[in-house]
Amino acid sequence: MTDARYPDADERDGRGPHDAAGALDDPHRPEGLTGILEALEQTVTSARAMPMSSSVLVNRAELLELLDQAYAVLPTQLTQADEVLAGADEVLADAQRQAEQVIATARERAEELVSSEQVVVAARVRADEIVAEAERTAAAMRRDADDYCDRRLADFEIDLGKVLAQVQAGRAKLADRLGDDEM
Repeated sequence: MTDARYPDADERDGRGPHDAAGALDDPHRPEGLTGILEALEQTVTSARAMPMSSSVLVNRAELLELLDQAYAVLPTQLTQADEVLAGADEVLADAQRQAEQVIATARERAEELVSSEQVVVAARVRADEIVAEAERTAAAMRRDADDYCDRRLADFEIDLGKVLAQVQAGRAKLADRLGDDEM
C-alpha cells in the first residue's frame, strides 16, 4: 500500500503515516519527538555520501518509519504540552490571586497602622492639653491658696496686734498700780 504523502514509497506492512501500532511496539523506537528527530538526524548524518555531490543515500523505509513514529508521537506531545501550559496558566492565575490577596492584606494592615498611629498622635496631643490644663489649674490653686493664707495671716496679725495692744495696756495699768503702791 502506498501513502499519498509518500507516492514513491514501497508498501510498508500496510501501515499509513499515522498508524503507529507497529512503531509503538518497536523496542528500538526512540523516546519522544526529540528522540525521533535525533534518530532522523543520525540517519542522515551517518548515511553514505554520493560521490561528487552533497547528496546521501538513505534507507527510505527507515526514514519513513521514523517519520511515522514522529506523527504518532506528535499528538501525544502536543496534548502533554497543552496540559503543561494549562497547568502553568492555572499556577500563574493562582499565584496572581495570592499576590493580590497579600497586597490587599498588606494595605489593610497599613491602614490599621496608620489609623492606630493617628489615634496615638491624637491621644498624645489630648494628653498634653490635659496636662497643660492641669498645670494651669494647679498654679491657679496655689496662687489662691497662697492668697488665702496671706489674708488669714494678715487677719491674725491684726488680731495679734490688737491682743498685743491690750496686753501692753494691761501691763501698763499693772505697772501704774504697782508704782502707786510702792510709793
